[in-house]
Amino acid sequence: MTDPALDAEALRERAAASLVTARERTTLLTECVEEPDLTAQHSPLMSPLVWDLAHIGNQEEQWLLRAVGGQEAIRPEIDSIYDAFEHPRAERPKLPLLPPEEARRYARDVRGRALDVLESTAFHGERLTEAGFAFGMVAQHEQQHDETMLITHQLRSGPPALTALDPQPVPLFTGPSEVLVPGGPFTMGTSHEPWALDNERPAHRREVEPFHIDTTPVTNAAYQAFIEDGGYNEPRWWSAEGWAHIRQNSITAPLFWRRDGGQWLRRRFGATEAVPPDEPVLHVCWYEADAYARWAGRRLPTEAEWEKAARHDPAGDRSTRYPWGDADPGPEHANLGQRHLRPAPAGSYPAGESPLGVRQLIGDVWEWTSSDFLPYPGFRAFPYKEYSEVFFGTGYKVLRGGSFAVDAVACRGTFRNWDHPIRRQIFSGFRTARSVIL
Repeated sequence: MTDPALDAEALRERAAASLVTARERTTLLTECVEEPDLTAQHSPLMSPLVWDLAHIGNQEEQWLLRAVGGQEAIRPEIDSIYDAFEHPRAERPKLPLLPPEEARRYARDVRGRALDVLESTAFHGERLTEAGFAFGMVAQHEQQHDETMLITHQLRSGPPALTALDPQPVPLFTGPSEVLVPGGPFTMGTSHEPWALDNERPAHRREVEPFHIDTTPVTNAAYQAFIEDGGYNEPRWWSAEGWAHIRQNSITAPLFWRRDGGQWLRRRFGATEAVPPDEPVLHVCWYEADAYARWAGRRLPTEAEWEKAARHDPAGDRSTRYPWGDADPGPEHANLGQRHLRPAPAGSYPAGESPLGVRQLIGDVWEWTSSDFLPYPGFRAFPYKEYSEVFFGTGYKVLRGGSFAVDAVACRGTFRNWDHPIRRQIFSGFRTARSVIL
C-alpha cells in the first residue's frame, strides 16, 4: 500500500518544480527585451507583456495566498486592473499598469509567499487543495500566459529577441499517409488526472464510427499545393462565413507568409526565412483548415475522433494519458515547452506515436477540430465558471494537442483549448480525417 505522506511529498515537489519552471520561462520572455517593448501593445489582439507579467502574479496571489493560504490581500487595488474579463486586450494599454520593475517585484513577492504556503498546505480535505490542484492550476495558468507572451513576441516588429536550438532533422517521412481508427466506444475525458481542469471532466464513454486520420499534421508543402491550385480563390471549398472572412480581410496565405518571386517566405520571431516544406503548417485559422480539408476531399476530425486517435489503446481497451502511454512527456516524445521555436518536421518523434501509429498528436502545433466548445455530460464548473463555462457554445472551435509553445504541465491527451474560428496568431495547424464508407 502506498504511503499517503509519500504521495503528498511527491506532489509537493511536482508543484514546486512546475511553478519554478513556469517562472523561469516568464522571466526569459520578459527580460529578453527592453522596457519599451514590455509596455507597448504589439497588436490589438494581445496585451502588453507587462500586463501579462503582473496578471500572472495577481492570479497567483488570489488563488494561492488568499484562497488557499487565507492571507490578507497584498495589492487589492490592482485586482480590477488585471481582471481579464473586465478589460478587453485592446483597452489594457490605457490602464494604470504597474511599470516593469514594480511588476517584477510584485510577482517575486507573491511567489516567495506562495512557496511558503505550498510547504504548509495539506493535500487533502478540500477540492481546491486535493492533490495540490490549486498549485497545478496556477502553474498551468502561468504557462498559458507564457504561450500568450510568446505569441506577442511573434507579432512584435524588430530584430529577434529569443533564440533556441532547432529540432533535430529527420528523414522525409515515408510512412502511410493515414491511419484507420476502429469504431466503437472509448473513454473520453478524465475523472482521475489530479490537475485536469474542469472542461476535461468527467470521464465518459463516447461512441465513434470508424474513420481514417492523417498520420502527421498537414505540412507546409501540402498546404502550398492548396494555394497553388487556387484554393483561396474558389468559394466552393469555403463555408459561407469563411469565404466572407477571407474576402473581407484579403487573406491569401497563412499569417506571416509572403511570396517572393517563386518562393514562399515567412517571418518567424523577427527573422525572415524560406517556408520549410516538411514542417506542419502554422498560423492558419479554422476556416482555412476547413477549406483545405474540403479541397483534399476530406474533413477535420471531430474532437472525439481526435481524442480516440490520441488516447485509445485497442489492446487493452483503455484510454491512456498520452498517445505513447501514461508516462509524462520526455524530449523523445514531443516538441513541447518552448524547447524549440518552431514545429519539428512531419514524422518526428516516433517514440511519441499512438498504438495505432498516429504521430505528433502532442506538441508542434495546436490542431483544429470540427467541434464547437461544449461541456461534457456531467460537467461542473470549478473553481470558477469564467475558466470554461462562459465560453461554451458555437462561437468557439476546439483545438487539441498543444504546440511547441505549450509546457507539458498544460498539455495532456484530455486537454482542451478553444478559440474563435478566425484566429491565426495562435500556433495552430491541423490534420484531416475521412469517414469509412461501410
